[in-house]
Amino acid sequence: MSRPGTFEILAADPQTQARRGRLWTLHGPVETPVFMPVGTQATVKAMTPRELEESGVGIVLGNTYHLHIRPGVDIVERCGGLHRFMGWNRPILTDSGGFQVFSLSGLRKIKPDGVEFASHVDGSRLFLGPREAMDIQRRLGSDIAMVFDECPPYPCSHEYACQAVERTLSWAASCAALRPDNGQLVFGIVQGGEFAELRARCARELTAMGFDGYAIGGVSVGEPEALLLDGVRHSVGHLPMERPRYLMGVGVMGQMIEAVALGVDMFDCVMPTRYARNGTAFTRTGRVAVKAGEYKEDPRPVEEGCGCYCCRHFSRAYVRHLLNVGEILGVRLLTIHNLHRYMEFTRELQQAIACGAFGEFRAAYHAACKEDDG
Repeated sequence: MSRPGTFEILAADPQTQARRGRLWTLHGPVETPVFMPVGTQATVKAMTPRELEESGVGIVLGNTYHLHIRPGVDIVERCGGLHRFMGWNRPILTDSGGFQVFSLSGLRKIKPDGVEFASHVDGSRLFLGPREAMDIQRRLGSDIAMVFDECPPYPCSHEYACQAVERTLSWAASCAALRPDNGQLVFGIVQGGEFAELRARCARELTAMGFDGYAIGGVSVGEPEALLLDGVRHSVGHLPMERPRYLMGVGVMGQMIEAVALGVDMFDCVMPTRYARNGTAFTRTGRVAVKAGEYKEDPRPVEEGCGCYCCRHFSRAYVRHLLNVGEILGVRLLTIHNLHRYMEFTRELQQAIACGAFGEFRAAYHAACKEDDG
């Protein structure tokens, strides 16, 4: 096993910036490009750890803000850390709570040294800054900790985006000074909104701080796809080639492919689980609204040829019935299918890069899934 933080580039596409890599952590390697299911509350919704492993999931996410509120870091720590608490022995990445600065904007007040939140649960006061975020993540015991940052909204003025970059860089420097010596990796986060020069500056200054990896934040917050990909372009060119790059909150497969072509290695999103709860399946040819009436008597599996547990055993008609009568098994089966599809997609993406066929894979995906590319 290599030292935690080692990032090996195993193959690269000669026509683009796409690469096949391996990031080593305390709980083993993460094969990239990788999609990371979101487990905000120390669980990926509707899935057991065993089912995640059977689907091929190699790393999941937790959230500092939410876990600090419930159940509380003291409880997680007393239960042996986040891995033991949730029964997951593979890598975990924890978000710092910086996204909640955006998503809970009505419940927070930004200060020079951090953010004061009114808890979304009971209104109690909670302060998160670089010191608090790093301490909580250290005590949770995640493999990858994110720096505390400010994710600005879209749209926002140049002045606001500049202020957010200033705070993000100041907080990142504080996080860098608080890096643990226990093997936990720390990633910096590039902000800057839609402004190329701000993203370039943020990326360069974060690189100078020497983090284990770098995330591209402030995307997938309501902006058009073209601006999302511009945000990637304006960031990756100023980040070190030898470190992993993580595009936060992006899970549209077509966008993931384009981001990989620009040099991104890691992704996360709630899409596969959230869409399952809403009755939608992801397939090789696009999305299928399984709850639709046209599938009421459909004996076919959710996706013909799929090897997941749902598709091997049940019909669209049965899954639709479960969803429409509110049986939780329907959500579980669609979640199993969707995560299987995402893991299959990333394995195929890795293989395409490794064997020099990324261009063909990219073209074939967009041809088959035109309606899902945006």
